[in-house]
Amino acid sequence: MTVTPESGAAATSIGPSDDVVEVVSRLIRFDTTNTGEPETTRGEAECAQWVAEQLAEVGYQPVYVESGAPGRGNVFARLAGSDSSRGALLIHGHLDVVPAEAADWSVHPFSGAVESDHVWGRGAVDMKDMVGMMIVVARHFRRAAIVPPRDLVFAFVADEEHGGKYGAHWLVDNRPDLFDGVTEAIGEVGGFSLTVPRRDGGERRLYLIETAEKGIQWMRLTARGRAGHGSMVHDHNAVTAVAEAVARLGRHRFPLVRTDTVSEFLAAVSEETGLAFGLDSPDLDGTIEKLGPMARMLKAMLRDTANPTMLKAGYKANVVPATAEAVVDCRVLPGRQAAFEAEVDQLIGPDVTREWIRDLPSYETSFDGDLVDAMNAAVLAIDPDGRTVPYMLSGGTDAKAFARLGIRCFGFSPLRLPPELDFTSLFHGVDERVPVSALRFGTDVLTRFLTHC
Repeated sequence: MTVTPESGAAATSIGPSDDVVEVVSRLIRFDTTNTGEPETTRGEAECAQWVAEQLAEVGYQPVYVESGAPGRGNVFARLAGSDSSRGALLIHGHLDVVPAEAADWSVHPFSGAVESDHVWGRGAVDMKDMVGMMIVVARHFRRAAIVPPRDLVFAFVADEEHGGKYGAHWLVDNRPDLFDGVTEAIGEVGGFSLTVPRRDGGERRLYLIETAEKGIQWMRLTARGRAGHGSMVHDHNAVTAVAEAVARLGRHRFPLVRTDTVSEFLAAVSEETGLAFGLDSPDLDGTIEKLGPMARMLKAMLRDTANPTMLKAGYKANVVPATAEAVVDCRVLPGRQAAFEAEVDQLIGPDVTREWIRDLPSYETSFDGDLVDAMNAAVLAIDPDGRTVPYMLSGGTDAKAFARLGIRCFGFSPLRLPPELDFTSLFHGVDERVPVSALRFGTDVLTRFLTHC
C-alpha cells in the first residue's frame, strides 16, 4: 500500500532532512579526486561501497559495478512503484570530484567541516549535496514503507568530471539493463534558486530547472612547419601559426542566439524584473550583469564559446619545432554545430588542422509535461513564493550519456540559496560549500517530488 509522506514520518523519529547534513559531510570525507588519469584517480570505489552499504542497511539490493577500469565504482538501486506500467524515473549523481589544493582553502577540502551554517569541502555543490539528498530520501522511503507512484532508479556513478568514459557512458554502452524501463531522469545543476529584483521593488526566487545543455567539444589544433635552427629565418613556423589561430579564436565573439529554453528563461526574468533582454539591445551584457554573479553563466547561454586552454610546442630554446598544438574548450549551443564548425574553420585558416578529442553533443528538452508539473508543485509546496523556470547549463552532465538511451533528462537538485551567495563560483572553486538550510530545503523538496512524480 502507498504511504503518504505525512503518515510515513510517523514511522520513524528521524526524517531525511535531519540526516542530510551528516551524510553530505561523510561523503565529502571520501577523497574521490578525479585527475583525468585512471592511475591517479582514487576513492570512487570506497565511496560507492559505502553508499551501497547505506542502501542495503534499509533493505535495498544495490548493484555495485566497476566501469571499464578497477576502482571506478558505481551503485544502482531500484525501488518499485505502485504503477508498473509507467516508465521508471532515474535519479543520478556522480561520486567523483575535481582536484583541490588544500593550501588554498580556509578548511581542508576533504574535511566535510560543518561551520558557519555551511557544509564545506570539495564536492559540496558538485555534487555530493545531491548525492547525500538521494541517499537520505532513498533510506527514508524504505524505512517509512513509502511506495512511489512509479519505479525509482537511484544511480551513483563514477567519472563525470572527466566526461564519463569510465562512468555514465560506459554504463550506457555496457550495462543498458540497469536502465530498463527508464524514460525520464533528474540530476545535477538545476532546481537551485536565483533571487532577482522585482519591478515592484521586492525580490523573487526563481528556481532554475535545467532543460538544456551546451555541447562539450574539446578541440586539438595542430600546425606543421619546417623544423630548423632558431637563429635562422623561418617563413613556416608551426608555433607562430598555431599561436595566431589560438589568438583569433580566443578573441572571437560568436553570434548571439536565443534557443527555446533561453527564450523562456529570459521571458520569465523580464516579466519579474522589467528588464529587457532583446538580442538587439545596445548593452545586453550590462543588463544581464544586473542579475548578479549568476551573469557569468547566463551570458554563456546566449552564444557558443571557444576558450584556448593548453599549448604544446618545442623541446629546446634554439630549435624551431616541426609541429605545434593547442587545445580549445568549445561549448556549442543546441542546433549550432554545423555553423560553429564553419566559423571555426574560417578563423583558424588553412594552415592549421583541427580534430575533436572529446565530442559530447548538446541536449535540449521542453519545459512541460507531468514531471515538470511535479517539480513545480514540489518546489511551491515548500516555497510558495518561488517560481520555476527553465534554463540552459553552459557546462555538461551525465545527462548527455543517459539521453543516448532516449531518456528525457532534467537538472533538478533543489536548493534554496541565500541571495548573496555567489553559487556559480563554488563549482570547482576554492572554499566550495553548501548552506545547511539549502540542504534541508532540497531534501524536503526531493522527498515531496519523488512521492508525486
